[in-house]
Amino acid sequence: MINRIRDIRKQKGMTLAEVAAACNPPTTAQTIGRLETGMRNLSLSWMNRIGAALGVDPEMLVKGEDAAIPQIIARLTEHGAEPLSKPRDAILPTELNDGEALVCLTIEAPQGEYRSGDQLWMRQVSPDEAGSIINRDVLAPRSGGRFAFGRLIDRQGSLVGLLPPGMGQRQIVIDGPAWLAVAEMLVRKL
Repeated sequence: MINRIRDIRKQKGMTLAEVAAACNPPTTAQTIGRLETGMRNLSLSWMNRIGAALGVDPEMLVKGEDAAIPQIIARLTEHGAEPLSKPRDAILPTELNDGEALVCLTIEAPQGEYRSGDQLWMRQVSPDEAGSIINRDVLAPRSGGRFAFGRLIDRQGSLVGLLPPGMGQRQIVIDGPAWLAVAEMLVRKL
């Protein structure tokens, strides 16, 4: 088995030291580095600790040698497309979301920056977290099994204000939504 600790850590934007500190109990960056490179055996206990520190299921940390995994082979910079010194695994964003369930909003008619056929993958959060997602696109349940979608622009007490993406549409105010779903990933077919 080959481990994918480094690939997942890099896609999460974490350093060895940050992963080590996030382990319970904390460990050293050197230990995480040795586990990444295979200089130290990756036991089930270590998989659980590192998986929790990275916010992923422990089984994501290993892959079979014959499994076909998408690869990141290049990066686009101000100088154009450049190869990576060594390809690395491309971990789907849906696998990096701390095991939380995602919901999907399909776009059937163009709305603001969204095109017909787009899929907007969203992470459900508590309305108490609304202050941390201001100016993000959200989906909110309304009475009667309906939904409201738009940019979260205001929260006052139990009221949340959404600005729909279409031109000239009025703000929608919802009193005490059960949850909010914040946009995490846009999938657009070419």
